[in-house]
Amino acid sequence: MNTEADLKKDIGLSVAMSIVIGTVIGSGIFMKPGKVIEYAGGSSMALLAWLLGGLITLAGGLTIAEVATQIPKTGGLYVYLEEVYGKIWGYLSGWMQTVIYGPAIIGGLGLYFGSLLAHLFGWNDKTGPWIGIITVVFLAVVNSFGTKYGGIVQNIATIGKLLPIVLIVVFGIWKGNEQVLNAGSGFTGEISMGAAILATLFAYDGWLMVGFVAGEMKNPAKILPKAIIGGILFVTVAYLLVNVAMLHVLPASRIVELGENSAGTAASLLFGEMGGKLIAVGIAVSIFGCLNGKILTFPRVTYAMALRKQLPASRLFASVSEKFGTPIPATGLQVVLAVGLMLVSNPDYLSAMAIFAIYIFYIFAFYALFVLRKRNKGKKRSYSVPLFPIVPAFAIIGASYIVIATIIDNPADSLTAIAVTLAGLPLYWYLNKRNQTEHEPQLQKKA
Repeated sequence: MNTEADLKKDIGLSVAMSIVIGTVIGSGIFMKPGKVIEYAGGSSMALLAWLLGGLITLAGGLTIAEVATQIPKTGGLYVYLEEVYGKIWGYLSGWMQTVIYGPAIIGGLGLYFGSLLAHLFGWNDKTGPWIGIITVVFLAVVNSFGTKYGGIVQNIATIGKLLPIVLIVVFGIWKGNEQVLNAGSGFTGEISMGAAILATLFAYDGWLMVGFVAGEMKNPAKILPKAIIGGILFVTVAYLLVNVAMLHVLPASRIVELGENSAGTAASLLFGEMGGKLIAVGIAVSIFGCLNGKILTFPRVTYAMALRKQLPASRLFASVSEKFGTPIPATGLQVVLAVGLMLVSNPDYLSAMAIFAIYIFYIFAFYALFVLRKRNKGKKRSYSVPLFPIVPAFAIIGASYIVIATIIDNPADSLTAIAVTLAGLPLYWYLNKRNQTEHEPQLQKKA
């Protein structure tokens, strides 16, 4: 049986940074510009929302980098919270990722992909969700055959996601002539900067996944901070440039009107109908790759929880296929929950609820730095967050603002997400008691 100590330490800085960039850049930058402008009320405030989203993410990344170097274990958020706050907090974060965050992200990406493909081929809008569902199931099957096949899809998708970004930025800034700053959204509804920043955070999300492989890095104390910081800075600059380019090509109100199809329309204006379709294909490949990455990685949390007997039917969800070496039941659970959400909801709602739920736990992860500093006082650190305590305080304040603003803007759905998360507590206590009862006869026999 392999343990964390047996994991090969092969991951260097370039691979670690590519994991950050690859897991972050997916659908958000292409799907969210319209929503951000709509919520922010205009182009200038929308660009500010993208910048603030990047700064909150960067502050969070700098903070988590130190937390991760003090807890250099594979598992990311789940492990950090358990190490700092105890088993219940680790369990709750894993439960939330299993029943809300993972399925909602997978479902949202699937719906975005289906909508883009339906628009690309001129199909009826009603076909979009079904295309998304078929794609999610297909990728689950591919990844169940082995991580090797999922990795091939991921490598192809990385090229696909960077090409449309580079082309839209270069040609959009060069050829566009629309007003970039101070352009109205054309939307008459309520303006909410909190909702605008929340929408950008969906596009920035995924950077923490590099923490899942900290135990496989050559020198995590040095590599992990550099990978997180470098990756987030690269993504923030790329996102701002894409938005400037799109605003240079399309009026802000038109981007809002087009919604998730605005990037494809901008590409058609820049490169003609055929060129626009090729760029749209590149965007579709980007979303497809991002979706593949989520389906590849999210079941690891479910699997880890099942190994610790923290889920119903843990024996089933902790099983690995003898033939393919993959956690097929854990993957299946994530996909079943995701498809259920896809049938009853829309991608913007799913992405907003997923980010809201995860940021509740990010607040505790950011505060963990203060706990660790006090706990390990006097110990030498291989990496220290710059401008302490300003940077972690900014991360906590930014994340808290997002959570509070979301509760105020959308109280019913926000409280539902919190209730579903807390519903895991009775299950935790029940499973804990059952596990203790099962172990008692074994201990008596040994005695």
